Amino acid sequence: MATQSSLVFSAIAPHPPIMVPEVGRESIARVEDSIEAMAELTQRLIDSGAESVIVISPHAPLEADSFVAYQGPEVYGDFTNFSAPDAYFVAGVDEELLAAIKEAAAGERYAVFTLPSHDLDHGTAVPLYFLFRNGWEGKVVTLGYSFLSNEDHLRFGACIKRAIDRVGRRVAFIASGDLSHRLKPHAPAGYNPDAHVFDEQVVDALRSNAPQKITEIDYNLRRLAGECGYRSMLVAIGASSDLPLSCEVLSYEAPFGVGYLVAQLTNQQLATDYLDPPALARQAVETYIRDGDVLDSRRFTRGLLTAPAPCFVSLKTLAGDLRGCIGTIEPSRDTLAQEIVANAISAATNDPRFDPVRTEELSNLRYSVDVLFPPEETVMEELDPSVFGVIVEDESGAHRGLLLPDISGITDAKQQVEIAARKGGIGPGKPIKLWRFRVERFREK
Repeated sequence: MATQSSLVFSAIAPHPPIMVPEVGRESIARVEDSIEAMAELTQRLIDSGAESVIVISPHAPLEADSFVAYQGPEVYGDFTNFSAPDAYFVAGVDEELLAAIKEAAAGERYAVFTLPSHDLDHGTAVPLYFLFRNGWEGKVVTLGYSFLSNEDHLRFGACIKRAIDRVGRRVAFIASGDLSHRLKPHAPAGYNPDAHVFDEQVVDALRSNAPQKITEIDYNLRRLAGECGYRSMLVAIGASSDLPLSCEVLSYEAPFGVGYLVAQLTNQQLATDYLDPPALARQAVETYIRDGDVLDSRRFTRGLLTAPAPCFVSLKTLAGDLRGCIGTIEPSRDTLAQEIVANAISAATNDPRFDPVRTEELSNLRYSVDVLFPPEETVMEELDPSVFGVIVEDESGAHRGLLLPDISGITDAKQQVEIAARKGGIGPGKPIKLWRFRVERFREK
């Protein structure tokens, strides 16, 4: 069971179609800050590793006493109604996540009504347009809120959080909505001289890293502001309520008398820490032995660890005795980090020469990781056991043994080949093929 939440990013995004260049044309210069902020928000979402995005919109068809969701397997967003038919996208629906949201909501007696139409409202389409335009790729769940109480929207957000954790993938949540619509005399919903107070309270709450204050904004202030994003924000706050907050206002502007806010609520990026190969191996083993969890290596993947490569992980006691060693001759996973995690756990639990490592032994272990360079076919005369490892294979290719370089007690090539052949189940005197390889060795200090 993972201990870290799978909700890794949540944010608030505006949705005026005028932000879309094909719609706004020359007018986009007046919302340039919002457009740039959406590019920054998208990059942060990408860096978080989110595989799916949930968007909740105030402009989806409303149901009085239930939330709504656009059904899959695909949804379509376009701006034909805004004289821009060439601006469109198609997105796959994360149907597993949507089903989990419905189930979690039902557990709290909330219904999620499935909308038959695949054409997204502009409150959903605008944020997704910018995510896809700025390079994010993934599946979506698109929701709309209800006429239920504020507390119900907060609780529905908590249901979404539980569903995300149940699915176990990294997911981002976007609350779509504009703030006051009455900030200037010619604003779309008319003018109210006090409407700015609503926007100021929302922005101040986020800048002070206290989004819960948004839930306390007076109802009458919300009404006179003519806002359309409040309940979207409540769902986002409910989904993020027990996560580490990292609120940040990326932009706020109101060029047309409507408040456009781009803001981050929480952000758990992938590569927040770096572990060198032995430290990664140690954390993988200790996490597995103590908690039964397989370490999510994506949090630590940088540099060398990002590319696929085979490796061997060795565990030794403080006295220098081998306690486990497992490896791969060819990469079997997408990154070296994943290879290290898998081989470290196998070395600790599946080396047939040893019993599985026990919790009380963990402090008595030291780790090393050998990253293998591609092997090259060779002959006995070209081997040097202090420099090269060796792979020995029988003629049929059915049996293969490997020995790493620079092993104590191995003094010559003949001895190295004999031991490697024996490990591979190849009998003495059998015809063999030889490969040599170099390693980059990482040891704990």
